[in-house]
Amino acid sequence: MSEYAEPGAGEMTVAAAFAGMRRVVPVMFRAGCPDCRGRFELAASALRLAIGASSRTTFYSFTCPDCGAAVRKPAGERIVELLTGGGVRTLRLHSTV
Repeated sequence: MSEYAEPGAGEMTVAAAFAGMRRVVPVMFRAGCPDCRGRFELAASALRLAIGASSRTTFYSFTCPDCGAAVRKPAGERIVELLTGGGVRTLRLHSTV
C-alpha cells in the first residue's frame, strides 16, 4: 500500500496510523561526579551501559560535563533496567572463559 493510497477495506492512511501518537520527551538521568562532586542530568545519549557476566563487570559510564572526568559506576539489576528502558546504548561483554 502506498502512503498516499485512498483508504479502502482493510487499509489505513498514514494520518490514521499516527493519530494517537504524542511527542516523545527525552529521558534524563540524574548523575554525580565523584571527582568534582558535581550533580547534573544527562540524556540517554551521554551514557553507556556495559553488561558483563557478573555484577563486578556490569557498569555504566559517562563523561562529567563539569570537569571532563571519565566516570564509571557499578550497575545493579534495577539500574540496568532503568538505563535500558530509557534508551541508553548497551554493550554486552562476553566472557573469555
